[in-house]
Amino acid sequence: MTDTEWALIEPHLPVAATGPLPRRVRDQLNGILWRFRTGSGWRDVPERYRPWSTLYSRFNGWAKAGVFQDLMNALIAEAAARGQVGLELVSVDSTIVRAHQESAGPAIAGETLDALEQALTEENGLRCRSSRRCCG
Repeated sequence: MTDTEWALIEPHLPVAATGPLPRRVRDQLNGILWRFRTGSGWRDVPERYRPWSTLYSRFNGWAKAGVFQDLMNALIAEAAARGQVGLELVSVDSTIVRAHQESAGPAIAGETLDALEQALTEENGLRCRSSRRCCG
């Protein structure tokens, strides 16, 4: 993280008077960012960022306290005040969206499905378009 980036972020991080020195907090935040940027596990974070267990504890505590959401809101507000916010910054990545197994509808046995398709075909007088053999 550059000094300019740190200058924007530091005022929004909770550092108690008796807490860690700002340099350690910066190293820890860099370690947390490294972990998510690389997709590595917590135990794979380089030692230069402090012990992995310390990073995990810091991340977990901040996440539960809403620090990351508050930080994001503050940075967006800062960018908006500078006129640097635009819709081109919006990104929706649906590659990780998962549907529950029940979202596809109820599971229906093959024979039941065949019977339903047959009844629908007979009711509408249409030929079955399914790849299943339902029209005899």
